[in-house]
Amino acid sequence: MPSHAAVARTTTTGVAIALIALTACAQTDTAADTAATTAASDTAMPAAAAAPNDAQIAHIAVTANAIDSATGVMAREKGSAKAVKDFAQTMITDHSGVNQQAVALATKLNVTPEDNDVSRQLKSGADQAQATLQGLTGAAFDSAYIAREVEYHQAVLDALDTTLIPNAQNAELKGLLEKARPAFVAHLERARSIQGSLGK
Repeated sequence: MPSHAAVARTTTTGVAIALIALTACAQTDTAADTAATTAASDTAMPAAAAAPNDAQIAHIAVTANAIDSATGVMAREKGSAKAVKDFAQTMITDHSGVNQQAVALATKLNVTPEDNDVSRQLKSGADQAQATLQGLTGAAFDSAYIAREVEYHQAVLDALDTTLIPNAQNAELKGLLEKARPAFVAHLERARSIQGSLGK
């Protein structure tokens, strides 16, 4: 069975690489274990990816929110600690709410979210994460899920700050991303708090 750190790295590798690749930065992790390295090589993008357009940004945002909402459904069912189940429900509620706003805005602007390499890699990474988490139970699941949430929210915040918000051309889309950012910060802080309390 993989360690909790390995599970966290494996479940978030696709997200981190996909989002960070948008900033044309290469990232390596010499401490990554074989599973994480394999996942990274499966999802790696060229380092000099072009900046996304608004339709692609919209799709990346919708995909990222849908992923965390879906993982929250799993954690609500499989989690054992009350704090983990409560956090999972918050992820379902909050990320579903942001997606409803994003879809409503796209409809209003007559913009069709455009699938792209990043959104496809996010989906692929999420499928791997769900498969890994599906094999865990009890405290092992709780620890792995929360570790993944810490890394996932940090990766999304980094992408919001360095790529998605700066490259959004439509003022309303940029405004929606900026409005959603504090929720990601709050989620990250709460996940870190839960992570620190697990096993005590």
